[in-house]
Amino acid sequence: MSACQLLLEVLLAAALPGVASADWLERTEPIMGTRVYVQLWSQDAAKGNADIDAVMADMRRIDELMSHYKPHSQLSQINERANQEPVQVDKELFDLIKLSTHYSEITEGAFDITYASVGYLYNYPNHVHPTEAQIKDALPAVNYRNMRLDEAHHTVRFEHPGMRIDLGGIGKGYAVDRGIDILKARGVEHAVVTAGGDTRILGDHMGRPWLVAIRHPDNAQKVVTRIPLSDSAMSTSGDYERYFDEDGVRYHHIIDPRTGHSASKVRSATILAPTATQTDGMSKTAFVLGAEKTLEIINRMPEYDAVFVTPEGHVLYSDGLRPPSPRPQAPTPGAPTGKTRDSH
Repeated sequence: MSACQLLLEVLLAAALPGVASADWLERTEPIMGTRVYVQLWSQDAAKGNADIDAVMADMRRIDELMSHYKPHSQLSQINERANQEPVQVDKELFDLIKLSTHYSEITEGAFDITYASVGYLYNYPNHVHPTEAQIKDALPAVNYRNMRLDEAHHTVRFEHPGMRIDLGGIGKGYAVDRGIDILKARGVEHAVVTAGGDTRILGDHMGRPWLVAIRHPDNAQKVVTRIPLSDSAMSTSGDYERYFDEDGVRYHHIIDPRTGHSASKVRSATILAPTATQTDGMSKTAFVLGAEKTLEIINRMPEYDAVFVTPEGHVLYSDGLRPPSPRPQAPTPGAPTGKTRDSH
């Protein structure tokens, strides 16, 4: 289940006394270029499956609207025409594009959907990356401030040649939130919806929190840490998701808008917040700004928490998640004292 994985020992309802495992329904479908996973608790299997159907249908609807891979999508129409004229789109898409600029502002441009002006030159399955000359030519188009958003008419206009946008850094989180809203409206009280590395949890796991594991960047079988969650969202981004290695360099899908190169200041970034749109919009930031600078931003926003894995393998936590320091022990009389190196 990608970067953040719900632990099997918690997901197995049979392990919980008094709970019939047949009442936990789950399904995985390939949508939006990733795996969409829904699990929910239902007293009625037919209704529960209909609830999952509703979530999957909305995921496909959002993909049709916002995919940059589908030529007929409204987002593709923006990329094709917005350099020549204002392009009118549905309010839903317009609002998400506008929201993306909010994350650009609070991250000092580290999050920028116009990164696609360079990002489209990468092809990870085929091990293709742009030359330095291609990056130099395309990079001036990367600047969210060069999008003109008309609130009255819901139009998008680009004011620099060669601009493109990609909602991959916020769209899946938005789709996950939509899925949770649909389940709430249908009376579901316990559920999890995941799209790629973006997860949101509705309620708890029948009296216990859901336990979410953050995988090790170099080993999918190893866990960096486990976090108990209820009624919350999290997104994990890693340099191991879409990538290829060439001549000792890892080319991955998280692009630094300032350089056009794959960002490399962390190996893995996990963000926690009330909604998946919030977490998705912030989870790429640490790759660009670095863990320490991103923690300064996160610690100023009380609704957020974060866990980062640095290139050196250190695990860093925001203030709200930092494990308590062990109590210092009084030295034995006569024993030598001194500082101990911090181990990671």
